[in-house]
Amino acid sequence: MHTPHKIVLFTIVWIHFLVCPTMLFSQTTEIKGIVFNDENGNLKRDGNEKGIPNVVVSDQVKTTVTDSNGTFVLHSENEFPYLVISQPTGYTGSFFSRKESEMTFPLQRSPDQSTFKFIHASDTHVDANSLPRIQRFREMADSLEVGFVIITGDLIKDALRVNEATAKTYYEMFKKEITKFKAPVYSGVGNHELFGIERDKSLVSKEHPLYGKKMYRYYLGPNYYSFNYGGIHFISIDGVGYQNLYYYGGVDETQLAWLEKDLEHLDLDTPVVTFNHIPFVSPGFSFQDFENDAFYGPQLLEQSNKLEHRHIVHNFKEVQRHIGKRPYPLALAGHYHAPQISNILGSDTQFAQTAAITGPDTFSYNGFEVRSGFTLYEIREGTIYSSKFIPLTFNK
Repeated sequence: MHTPHKIVLFTIVWIHFLVCPTMLFSQTTEIKGIVFNDENGNLKRDGNEKGIPNVVVSDQVKTTVTDSNGTFVLHSENEFPYLVISQPTGYTGSFFSRKESEMTFPLQRSPDQSTFKFIHASDTHVDANSLPRIQRFREMADSLEVGFVIITGDLIKDALRVNEATAKTYYEMFKKEITKFKAPVYSGVGNHELFGIERDKSLVSKEHPLYGKKMYRYYLGPNYYSFNYGGIHFISIDGVGYQNLYYYGGVDETQLAWLEKDLEHLDLDTPVVTFNHIPFVSPGFSFQDFENDAFYGPQLLEQSNKLEHRHIVHNFKEVQRHIGKRPYPLALAGHYHAPQISNILGSDTQFAQTAAITGPDTFSYNGFEVRSGFTLYEIREGTIYSSKFIPLTFNK
């Protein structure tokens, strides 16, 4: 659960970013730091507080691991603004920060994680009109006493087709709301977070410093990362790409290379759960045709000389290849706004899309009645014990 001192730190960090936006994209060659057990919760390392070994540290390209004293050295040469740690099982705390030459990551021990619950939500589409719905969702989430909340993209109403001032308003609104949750919120990038890429509507230049995914990073942090909880390795996948004016489902080569490095530090018997916006597998999209839409564009785009469906991650097989034979019980996604579960015979992976938080409460889609809501999972000893869809009913 968030404590007041954690929330204050988060706020101070983001105020610094907003005052100095260009510093987000600075480059650092050598980064030294420590990940430590912040026993008294003051966010500073006191003399008796020990470092945490074997924590994976990354700049979203390179990775390294903390030594027996919790210290690390990483030589970073990329444009990504953050250093990210893969939060270890048994701890909570801030898992990313802007790159500096010397860095500290204070973590606090969490309650027993052998049995826990978490929420999978998606498609909050925050704006002034939908704000009461995410507030209602927060009330419901807080009452369930979960370890954390995952929100798989389309967090804001739109950054694709609007100007900078409008998109920033939505981002600021979402960022403010997630700090109010009792439990940590892990979010991922969706197609609606891509700033300005539909340039015929947004009138935003490709040279804008926040174009594409840079606005997401500016406001919400790394667009892909991992963390460990209850002996499970959770991976936030950025499964959204874009070309010319259109987004599509795909994982780029830089992220795939990072994924390989992230997983090589993981025991082969550790279960993996992925979460991303555009799904790897989705029965719902089988109800849609491939006709072009005058406003939203084509359903098919060419990727690697092949026509691929925009609303499915076309190179999921590459993600599978890196996960390999590790236990992979759950792949979470959103995007379709309807809860659905897919299983492929011979595979232990459950592909689960949850509904949207945005309204209305119910609507008809492709002949089905769809409910707004989210999914609650219970984990016992590293195994998915139960899942339950919970409708979000909101009456103004």
